[in-house]
Order: sequence, then C-alpha cells, then structure tokens
Amino acid sequence: MENKKQHWEQVFATKLENEVSWYQQKPQTSINFFIENDIPKSAKIIDIGGGDSYLIDSLLVMGYTNLWLLDISQNAIERIKSRLGAKAENVTFIVSDVIDFQPITLFDVWHDRASFHFLTSEMEIESYRNLVSNSINSNGFLFLGTFSENGPLKCSGLEITQYSETKFDTIFGEKFQKIKCFTENHSTPFNTIQNFIFCSFKKK
Repeated sequence: MENKKQHWEQVFATKLENEVSWYQQKPQTSINFFIENDIPKSAKIIDIGGGDSYLIDSLLVMGYTNLWLLDISQNAIERIKSRLGAKAENVTFIVSDVIDFQPITLFDVWHDRASFHFLTSEMEIESYRNLVSNSINSNGFLFLGTFSENGPLKCSGLEITQYSETKFDTIFGEKFQKIKCFTENHSTPFNTIQNFIFCSFKKK
C-alpha cells in the first residue's frame, strides 16, 4: 500500500495538472450525470480519487453544498485546496486509500472517475464493492468511469483493470439497479485517445 501512496505523492509533487492523462478543464460527462439525475443541491456527494480534478470546482459553482473528496495523495489534496482558496472550506477532504476508507456517514452520490480501475486484485475489487454497498444511502447513486475493454492497459505507469457493462453488472448488480452505461473517448493533453466506460447505478 505504501508503494502505491508514494507513487501518487510523487505524481502530484512533480507533474503539473495538465501533465497527467486524466486532466479535464471541465468534466462535462460527470456534470451531465448530476444534471440528468436531478441530484439535489444538498445531496451528500463524495468524489473518490478526485486528485486535483475540476469536478469539485464545477459542483461548487452549480451550488452543491455537501461535498467530500478522497484521495490517497496529500499532495493532490493540497493542490486542490490551494486552487479553491476560501471555497475549500466548503469541502471535506480525506487522505486515504479508498480500500482503507471507513466512512462515518452515508452518501447520496458516490462518484469515481478513473480511480476504481486501479484496483487489480479480486480482493481489492470485492472490498470496494462492499464499501460502496455499505456507504450509499437507499436510492443513492453510484457513478463509475473506468478504462473500457478498448482502453489502455496502464495508467500513470500502473496496471489497471478494464471494464465492460457486463463486468460492472456482475460486480454491482446485486445491490444496485443500473441506470445506463456508455463509452466515450477522452482526449489527453498529449493528443492521445483513451476509451472510457461510464456507468450510473441507483442503490436498491
């Protein structure tokens, strides 16, 4: 685990925000999820592995008031705090590997773009499934974005797990009702294309 943490601390200590493949100035796909599902402004929302992504900025602008951000990297969280300035007071920040996370509250929305796919062992994936199943309110939402089966096999030098709609159904279908799945190309700052799959679910 410590090696994983060291890896991400190094990434966020040495690379600019637009020098990482997942960089998006405006995470429109994630924003659309909140709009399409009419997520209330008071909903308790957690962004898993959010790093210094711009989702939290966008949600603050949209008027969301109950925001949490979890990342394994202290450096990533310091960067986003610095960028948000005074607005950072409206966000609860958690430095933790998601597998070690023990929430003290239930969430209405669990958002994870490009974090879940870094879990590569069956044990980690099962731990994650149990965590989300126990951490989301009844009728709450789960939104996942990962590399698809047409996407890369690695990210930031680390092995990842590719996903399909069927794989998502197998892992999460028991406790969650699928809303929709779709694939989408993400253009990186390096002019490469990564194919993602996004799935949204509602807790049964």
